[in-house]
Amino acid sequence: MKTQSSFSSSLCRKHLSVLTLSLMMFTSLWLDARSKAPQDTDAAAGLSVSVPANERDLLQAVQDVSADGIIQGTAEYNKDEYIAGADAVDSTTAFAKWTGAGQVFYKVRKNALDPRNFMDSGDSGTLAVRYVVQPQDDKNSILKIDAVFVDDFHRRAHASNGSVEGAEYAAIQDHLAAMHLQKQHAVEEEQHHQQELAARELEQKHKQQQVDLLVTQAPGESLEQHVSKLRREAERLVKAPGGKLRSAPYRSASSLKALPPGTQVVILITTPYWYGVETEDGQHGWLHRSELEPLP
Repeated sequence: MKTQSSFSSSLCRKHLSVLTLSLMMFTSLWLDARSKAPQDTDAAAGLSVSVPANERDLLQAVQDVSADGIIQGTAEYNKDEYIAGADAVDSTTAFAKWTGAGQVFYKVRKNALDPRNFMDSGDSGTLAVRYVVQPQDDKNSILKIDAVFVDDFHRRAHASNGSVEGAEYAAIQDHLAAMHLQKQHAVEEEQHHQQELAARELEQKHKQQQVDLLVTQAPGESLEQHVSKLRREAERLVKAPGGKLRSAPYRSASSLKALPPGTQVVILITTPYWYGVETEDGQHGWLHRSELEPLP
């Protein structure tokens, strides 16, 4: 009986030793896992879209949005429409190191509490957004956006349901639209400036021709003959089917007025392909040489 009891006691001690060793190994592995970067950080599908903007403009828009301090498409306890207090950073352990093509940007908000639109996110942790800009062609670029929430306790990444990526892309689109509008205004201002310069140049040329009219009369030529000659040299008629009075001497310039065939204009400036003219009602502009013919 003593032998059997001693054997049972020895067997129990062996089982306890194995269980203790297993528990120690599990605890060691668990602590080691806690100290490493989170797993499955790229599990979210994210957003990948072709953007109708060149790479330079898209990079500027993404840089602006990544630095705006706001993570769109989520909230803490549904109390806000977004989460503020985010920082633009060069890297984050919330994502694996990016080794693909393009330029990458990150926006990170630490100590986020139970952010909305992330799976099983009822905890405190780090909210991170990654943007990747890749060239496509002269007029289009590729944009990739991913968002994850990494909880502080388990160091586990929780995928976004797409709301953050969609809202961040909308913010980038707003920036691109504002940039396009600014460029359009700049072009319009430059065109207006060129029109003013052309009008002043036409006026100065007209005044100079009036002076030349008085001082260049040939010997023996009557004033009437001189005026008639100058008129034929300085005036033209618009040919059929008509012409367009433009704001500057190039085809893409805006049209100031449509001139019907037979409209008489005074030439104030001559270039190899264009005439700077004044219409009978005093309007100044440019006509292509092919649109005009001499007086009969």
